[in-house]
Amino acid sequence: MVAGAKRRELKEAQRRQQQRKERLRQEEEISHNTLIWNHNILPQWDSMRSSRRARDLWWAGLPPSVRGRVWSASIGNELNITAELYEIFLCRAKEKWRSVNETESDDGASPANTESSLELITRDISRTFPSLCVFQKGGPYHDLLQSILGAYTCYRPDVGYVQGMSSMAAMLVLNMDKVEAFISFSNLVNRPCQLAFYRVDHQQMLRYFGAFQVFFEDSLPRLFLHFQSSDVTPDLYLMDWILSLYTKPLPLDVACRVWDVFFRDGEEFLFRTALGVLRMYQDVLLHLDLISIAQFLSHLPDEELLSDRLFSCISATPMLSGNRKWSQVVSSCRD
Repeated sequence: MVAGAKRRELKEAQRRQQQRKERLRQEEEISHNTLIWNHNILPQWDSMRSSRRARDLWWAGLPPSVRGRVWSASIGNELNITAELYEIFLCRAKEKWRSVNETESDDGASPANTESSLELITRDISRTFPSLCVFQKGGPYHDLLQSILGAYTCYRPDVGYVQGMSSMAAMLVLNMDKVEAFISFSNLVNRPCQLAFYRVDHQQMLRYFGAFQVFFEDSLPRLFLHFQSSDVTPDLYLMDWILSLYTKPLPLDVACRVWDVFFRDGEEFLFRTALGVLRMYQDVLLHLDLISIAQFLSHLPDEELLSDRLFSCISATPMLSGNRKWSQVVSSCRD
């Protein structure tokens, strides 16, 4: 027994030493990559962003200290939003909130239109990344997140606030200052894929689902048939994944890495990530029924080395159907 205990103790000590070595290696790699981004890539963004060196570093995950700058540069500002514009719509949101509070205190009536969105925002914010405790009432980022979402609702009343937006905006808030976060958020929601899902454009969403099914059947035929026989349709899981940009099903650090490459590769990567998730858990999913599959895919297991496993599965899932690429398949679904 003593000898067995000593062997276990030695094995545990070796495991801890290996973990320390791995953490040190990762810290050195992050430090090295940060220098490259700061000195070689970001100062020459237009010419370097598509270089092999930048793309390889991007795939490995952005260093936290440059993540916000790279995301902001990648998203761009086609809408030409300024700090002044943000302040204008923030003032309007604050006026609306005051009106909502006065209406509720006067007669308890339910607000409508933009006011409804603002009311929904106040309920959703405290449920955003609850494990971080920074967006809850009284937390350091609660008011900032509320301001960005409120300003956006007044800026785009035709879109309004949709559940899922709070976690998307929160990711930007964690990596950028308030104006950059608002600019990036507004431009990100304005992308065709995000706009289709947030505005619940059924026709456009069905085209995306249809294109996804083509690649699903080509990449994972056994699982595809199992999903078909179990009546598991893409809207049961893809809807939440796209609306939250994977912040709902994945741990925060893994979702960040998905965002990194999404900003490199565009909407195609969101659907490639979905195929990577299905590939990673294929053996489990093949033995589940409709309800169990939906529950499993709504919140994926947080396991050791999940990020590396997921990206290995994504790498093994090229977005090709015959000779057709994602954009070609999506276009064919529009016909």
